[in-house]
Amino acid sequence: MKLPQHTDLGATLEQSRSGLRQGHRRSLTRLLFLVTGSALVVFACLQILNGFLWIGVGELTASALLFYGFWRLERTRRLQQWIYGYLIPLFSFFLVIMLLPDASVSAFVWVLMMPVLAYLLLGKREGMMLSLPFMLAGGVVYWIHLGNLASPHALIDLLNMVLCGALMLVFIHMYEVRREAAEQRLVDLAQTDALTGLANRSSFQSTLSRTIAECERSGSGFALAIMDIDHFKQVNDTLGHDAGDHVLGHIGACLTERLRSTDSVGRLGGEEFGLILRDVKPADAYELIEELRLCIASNELTYGDRTIRVTASFGIAQWPENGRDAETLFRVADHCLLGGKRAGRNQVAGAGVNLSAGQGDLLAGTGT
Repeated sequence: MKLPQHTDLGATLEQSRSGLRQGHRRSLTRLLFLVTGSALVVFACLQILNGFLWIGVGELTASALLFYGFWRLERTRRLQQWIYGYLIPLFSFFLVIMLLPDASVSAFVWVLMMPVLAYLLLGKREGMMLSLPFMLAGGVVYWIHLGNLASPHALIDLLNMVLCGALMLVFIHMYEVRREAAEQRLVDLAQTDALTGLANRSSFQSTLSRTIAECERSGSGFALAIMDIDHFKQVNDTLGHDAGDHVLGHIGACLTERLRSTDSVGRLGGEEFGLILRDVKPADAYELIEELRLCIASNELTYGDRTIRVTASFGIAQWPENGRDAETLFRVADHCLLGGKRAGRNQVAGAGVNLSAGQGDLLAGTGT
């Protein structure tokens, strides 16, 4: 069985930091480096013409560094450090421009750009931590620039600046909070089976791939089990699909309650479920799955005036004994599951250590 590749949406969301994915953040940061570097060349020429030679030289130097960064950002793994290395000097430069004796009043509008850039490139938490101190410093500089606040005109200018900056920060922060919550809901919907509340097939396969990678590093083992409800079609055909959904929801709750917090369970589709048992030896995995089988077989479900009893069959593959990759483990577990069904269903079937190579034996335990 060839398994498709699935993106781990949870990890992708965690790494995004802001509304932009890593690749988009990289592209935007490179664009900002290019635009800022080009603009600084123009401003440097104007500063030199105005007699501010040291500022012009500083801007030309910064422009050269930005053009270098534009080239380096295409492949660097330290994107976050480059972003901080860009935003902190940029915000500091805004403050320096405001402190100049002949500073233009329009220079103070750059304070309002601070939260926009910080939140966009760094996300909610780090964006606020960086932009808020610089915005407060910008407000103080503007207050110093206005001088005598006894004048109603100067006081109005200061209040406009403070109010505008505060509203800008609050609105961007609220937007980022709502965006994160909405994105998290979408990810949850994309990773969750709506009927049972368990992980769906895509999410389960991502968890399996992550488990394999972690066990490769730690050297610990785990078991992959595939479960299928016996004769489930008869429930749908005789009692209707609502009854079948009721059975699936009950099975999902039973699996969740009985498994350990370190284990994972998902609905693979139809009446098929997958389980990942962490840090277990083959005998322990067999015992845990046998307990699940007995729990399912002994339960009676009430649906209207009818009583439903179902059983389940399980196939188990052990990592790394039966395979080191997800495709092999699924194939071995599926082969064991089919063997258990052929042996009479209501079975727990595990593979011998060489089964993935076609040489192992099927070990089955038959329920009462």
